[in-house]
Amino acid sequence: MAQGSDVKLGQLTRYIFTAPNWKRSLILIVLLGLIIDGANARAWLNLPFSGSVGLILPAVVSNYLSLPEKFLFSGTIAFTIPAIAALVLTKPIIEYTGKTMTWNRSALLALACTVFGVIITLAPLTVSLKLIPLFYAISLGFMFGLRLFVLVAIADYRVPRMIVPALTQSGFGILAGMLLFSPSFAIFALVLHIVFGLGFAILIWMIERPLQRAFKIRGLAFINAFIAHMTDGSKGMEDFFRSIGEEIFVPQVSFFFRRKDKMPVIFTVPNLHPGPMGEIGGGNLPKILHDNFDDETLVAHGCATHDFNLVSESESEKVIDAINKSRQDLTYSEGASKSARIMVGTVKVLCQRFGDSVLLVTTRSPHKTEDLDFAIGSTIMAEGHRFFPHVAMVDAHNCMTDLSSPVLLATLTAKEYQQASADSIDECCSMPLNPFRTGVSHLTLPFSREQGFGDLGIQVLVVDVAGQRTAYVLIDGNNMAEGVRDTLLAGILTLVDHAEVMTTDSHVVNTITGKNPVGMKVPVSEFLPFVMKAVREAADDVAPTESAASTAQCDHIVVFGSNRISQLASTVNAMLVFVAPLSLAMLLLAFLLSLIAYGVMV
Repeated sequence: MAQGSDVKLGQLTRYIFTAPNWKRSLILIVLLGLIIDGANARAWLNLPFSGSVGLILPAVVSNYLSLPEKFLFSGTIAFTIPAIAALVLTKPIIEYTGKTMTWNRSALLALACTVFGVIITLAPLTVSLKLIPLFYAISLGFMFGLRLFVLVAIADYRVPRMIVPALTQSGFGILAGMLLFSPSFAIFALVLHIVFGLGFAILIWMIERPLQRAFKIRGLAFINAFIAHMTDGSKGMEDFFRSIGEEIFVPQVSFFFRRKDKMPVIFTVPNLHPGPMGEIGGGNLPKILHDNFDDETLVAHGCATHDFNLVSESESEKVIDAINKSRQDLTYSEGASKSARIMVGTVKVLCQRFGDSVLLVTTRSPHKTEDLDFAIGSTIMAEGHRFFPHVAMVDAHNCMTDLSSPVLLATLTAKEYQQASADSIDECCSMPLNPFRTGVSHLTLPFSREQGFGDLGIQVLVVDVAGQRTAYVLIDGNNMAEGVRDTLLAGILTLVDHAEVMTTDSHVVNTITGKNPVGMKVPVSEFLPFVMKAVREAADDVAPTESAASTAQCDHIVVFGSNRISQLASTVNAMLVFVAPLSLAMLLLAFLLSLIAYGVMV
């Protein structure tokens, strides 16, 4: 299947990186200044030095600038001190305005500007040493423009508020230029600040324009919110999601198991997507639903793509209310059928009937098992309604080979899902009902979100019908690494007759990239014992059970919206195509204007 735009959007995370510790950046800043000072000292003492930096001779500087003959161009004064000043001042200035900035990012930005400053300043050494002051002034203007662009992107999208923190490094650089060259250096440097500042401001406007026109949102403001989320857990991104969101109306099938002298159990299947990431939107939807019911609640993954991400956590309250309304006046049944496994093409279905309702758990493992579009689940449920009033369609979401696009209606894979589910429904119609028992267990795990495991850990529901035991194993995580499901099943099936291993698809384990499946960072051998323990505990917990099912109508749920992810991805990818040439054109124009200004002022 060809990659969709949503996959391409996920791949943009390769541009995201973590800033190194500020101490490393500071050491490099100091070393750069000392290296230049050392080169100048060699030249001043007439010591042999093969590098071009050593050509900055005191006599040449003196002749051009009318400075003392023994004066040295100091890398520490020109580059190190301004960079340290920027490192120290940027964070408190930005935080004074109510935004966030880390020392690591402040130091990395100062280091990057220092490197660019050194390169630009020393560029004319092979042409004419008389151009050193000009190119140092150009480097300061470039530093200002670059810092303005970066700070607008990572701290506060409002350009006027970022002028002062952007000016810290180049501002101290102007003072250094006045000391090293002449007081008139400040006038020319300020002119270049205006040139480069306007150039980068125009670039910022051009970059934001596509998203502004398409979605009425500011792209850099969204990036600000994302970084704030990464830094301190801010949920500001939810405001953007709500601005582009739309209301949907989706059914949610739930099974309620009433057990004799035991805790009741809910097995519910939302047709909503637990994303997009972390605690943002519905990223932790399975745990939110679980914690809002007194029953032990298993929240499986229904048919939904990222288009059905909740725009904020508060939307989950509508789901909870809908479930509570649907469980009123339930009619419980003592009968359930044995489970059966049906396979069509690459799709396998574990099906089981409970009273007048049916549960379908689907997978394509060992082929990739990815999100199913709601249209597929809707058609399957509609087909099943000929025989059963309540049809729960679960995407086991248990085999990730790579980031991939969702399964859409009318594809071969969708047809296999539909046929396998239809055959499963027919099979359940013909199976007799028997008294049954259920057992449940819930184990938390000693693994973190970063390792691919959500807060709920492992939940297991064991259903015993006429001596046949079926285990529904639910792991809180976003998909499984290829082969993990099969290894787990091999162990589980030594304890029960039928089983399926599912994940909740919780995106709480994803903060930057969408690829963090169960079993990728923690070998399956390390958590298999916990799975086996959970199955044993559920099997030991079985008790006579009655069941009832309901279909909650989740109305007015605000989600990302149909095709919003694809539209957003297409816009962002189109923007990236033009960012590089636009940036280059703007820089060339700024350099040209700098030379013109130099010619006019000289």
